[in-house]
Amino acid sequence: MADQVVAGTASGNCNTIREAVCIHTRKIFSSCRDKDCIEDLRFYPTATAQSVLATAQSIRGGSAELLYTFVDVEPVNFNRGFYTVDMRFFYRITLQAMNGGTRYTEVEGLAAFDKRVVLFGSESNAKVFSSAPAENMGNVPLDLTANLPIAVVQAVDPILLCARFADNCKCNCNCPCDCGVLTGVPEGILGAFDEPIIFDESSIRRICVSLGQFSTVSLQRDTQLLIPVYDYCVPSNDCTLAGLSNCAEDPCKVFEGVDFPIDEFFPPNAVSSDCGVSNGCGCMS
Repeated sequence: MADQVVAGTASGNCNTIREAVCIHTRKIFSSCRDKDCIEDLRFYPTATAQSVLATAQSIRGGSAELLYTFVDVEPVNFNRGFYTVDMRFFYRITLQAMNGGTRYTEVEGLAAFDKRVVLFGSESNAKVFSSAPAENMGNVPLDLTANLPIAVVQAVDPILLCARFADNCKCNCNCPCDCGVLTGVPEGILGAFDEPIIFDESSIRRICVSLGQFSTVSLQRDTQLLIPVYDYCVPSNDCTLAGLSNCAEDPCKVFEGVDFPIDEFFPPNAVSSDCGVSNGCGCMS
């Protein structure tokens, strides 16, 4: 069996690895990427948009903005180490409506998309506590469950593929078009619009939009890793001065001759003793 690498100064060429150190970071246990073509999402207009769409003769696509993605992680029964990652994407949709002329009026509304993936996130029964203060910690309920992995979702603004009136057709049940009105929209999402969103089925004209969404999902856990260190990340560029003083002797010229005190910004790897020995073993007689 090969010898285990431990933290400490590494021997070898000074231009290569200087040290092996332990760091606390997140390790990605599994990840995936998706290119979702989301067909016929229900469009919920604002109050002003609804008044425009009520008499609109046609609509065409505009743009789509991803407002937020809510993420939830749950373990998969009878499949240890695997977890479901449930996501709900909220979008601000901007469309262009035409009312009998050649000029279009921009209208805004809300759309939502639900997605679920299953990924491996390993197992851990450790409960993680930290001395770092948390906001309103006294009002936060204690989490007595096992340590779940952290789901990280990365996504870009989607591409608006098409928009259409859907008064007399069925939409994809992946969206709430014919599967009930969208409920449980957080106040923060509703607050992203300048006016209320209309959810009343009896007062809105049904519109469906199709989006192209790129995203990645990963399951991560806090862990300690041993990594090689080459050197400190010392900035190489000098900062630009904001201005000069009116002193008789230019202080900037004097300051240019002072070396940057690198040792003051980065802790030394060893402390030198009075006799010049830096290995921590003390002086030898």
